[in-house]
Amino acid sequence: MSNKQDNFLRLPQVTKRTGLSRSVIYALIQKSQFPKQIKLSERTAVWSESSISNWIEEQKQKAGVA
Repeated sequence: MSNKQDNFLRLPQVTKRTGLSRSVIYALIQKSQFPKQIKLSERTAVWSESSISNWIEEQKQKAGVA
């Protein structure tokens, strides 16, 4: 396990980092094509920063972009 701290991102941060809208993110989650959110409470969901970074890198690789 890494000693590096993995931060939580809220939806506005995820949309900003990915360039995807809220509806597209949730549609991709339903298709298992985007990291699933982590429920912290009844009304609070977050994503791990590392899962979003990994997803972005995977998309770059699929597109052939370094």
